[in-house]
Amino acid sequence: MTTDFPRSKLQFGRRAFSRRNSVFSFRTYQTIVLLLTFLAYASFHATRKTTSIVKSVLDPETTKLSFSHWARSYFLGPPQQEQVNSRLKNGWAPFNGVDGTVMLGEIDVAFLAVYAIGMYFTGHLGDRIDLKILLTVGMVGTGLLTVLFGAGYWLNIHSFYYFLVVQMMAGLFQSTGWPSVVAVVGNWLGKSKRGLIMGVWNAHTSVGNITGSLIASACLGYGWGWSFAIPGLLIFVVGLSVYLFLPVSPDSVGIKREQYSENSFGIHKLREPLLEPIADDENKAVGFISAWKIPGVAPFALCLFFSKLVAYTFLYWLPFYISHTAIAGQYLADSTAGTLSTLFDVGGVVGGILAGHISDRLDARAITAASFMYCAIPALYLYRIYGSVSLYWNAALMLVAGMFVNGPYALITTAVSADLGTHSSLSGNSRALATVAAVIDGTGSVGAAIGPLLAGYVSSKSWGAVFTMLMVAALIAGLLLTRLVVAELSAKMKAARLKEDGGMPLATGVGPEV
Repeated sequence: MTTDFPRSKLQFGRRAFSRRNSVFSFRTYQTIVLLLTFLAYASFHATRKTTSIVKSVLDPETTKLSFSHWARSYFLGPPQQEQVNSRLKNGWAPFNGVDGTVMLGEIDVAFLAVYAIGMYFTGHLGDRIDLKILLTVGMVGTGLLTVLFGAGYWLNIHSFYYFLVVQMMAGLFQSTGWPSVVAVVGNWLGKSKRGLIMGVWNAHTSVGNITGSLIASACLGYGWGWSFAIPGLLIFVVGLSVYLFLPVSPDSVGIKREQYSENSFGIHKLREPLLEPIADDENKAVGFISAWKIPGVAPFALCLFFSKLVAYTFLYWLPFYISHTAIAGQYLADSTAGTLSTLFDVGGVVGGILAGHISDRLDARAITAASFMYCAIPALYLYRIYGSVSLYWNAALMLVAGMFVNGPYALITTAVSADLGTHSSLSGNSRALATVAAVIDGTGSVGAAIGPLLAGYVSSKSWGAVFTMLMVAALIAGLLLTRLVVAELSAKMKAARLKEDGGMPLATGVGPEV
């Protein structure tokens, strides 16, 4: 029997089903989900990026001082040489004193530490409550807190602890974002070309960073408070849109599992839906320890630890580094440095798409991620050595560095998390995606907190030492995937031998089996 008749019959049944039980077709719902989750997480990153742009305005003179950036912790007491006239052009008290970078660094670390810890809990929570409610609360809360941080400008607030507490609370609300969006997309997206699709979708990280950088840079001339207020209002509006329009799963809009699992990706994928049907009493949320025991979760999570250490050091310090590094013998203005730094994220978009596409074609997630991390090492070295030659060299090398640094980061946090969240060991359990995504990204976020902190300490010696630290971290990230790389290569060689012998090729990666 040919496939034409069954295909047309299935498509007719699908159209009839959609008319009776849902407003839109399955494909339309998929588009809505991808668009809304893209905008949601882009807005998270837009608010997150603002701090790095405003940092040089709050603390413009630190690198010109003869003191160590990280001489002591501000928590031990207020800085002795704190300047109180915050309206002067030399910064904003208390960040414009000799310990300004210390305080800004500690705010970054506090935000990322709470974000990382909160990720483990919100991911576990996301598999138990309505994801739309969790995501909306996180976005609205993030928006309000971002505006409150910027309000310090108009209210003339100079308390370090005010900004610290606001950022810590923002980190908690932001931790709801990633587990929620990955779980929602996982509910709608099948395995076919998952790496490429999620690589494109994961451009939300770089788009958010770019948007946040451009908005914050453009608003600096009106007062740094606006650099926080506008992104805060933006995520608030997007959060309301998510609450009103986001379909969390096909079941939530009247599409039954047996319908979308057989029709969403064509007749040749009938046996490979994203999530197999399973009895309700077996579809229980996965525990934290159980998630760590899923094959592949631990090495990818630890790899992401070092990958995000590199990526977030750039996220928080790149505009500052550019504005305080002579390019062709000249120093760029703060707003110009912030705008130029967006090229790192442009490279990240390209890297995420390339990593996803290559991993789909090779059916090898670990090989792809490890290769990108190894390539990031010479890319970082070249940017440090030749980035100051000219503006064009800086831009070109920044693009290349962003591509190799963010490529594996994007692949692991999206396609790999979704693959492992639907691993065969879970027996089709659909309520593990948020927990697995939280375990992997939460571990990565610990590295994201440590990276900027270490960069602050090491930069007091030299920026060359910072880049050495980042290259070592990239090397370790690649080495952590060695066992998985060897396993993928062995499986591919075995499949090739079987093919030569006329046998049936084996599935070598995480792609669908026939």
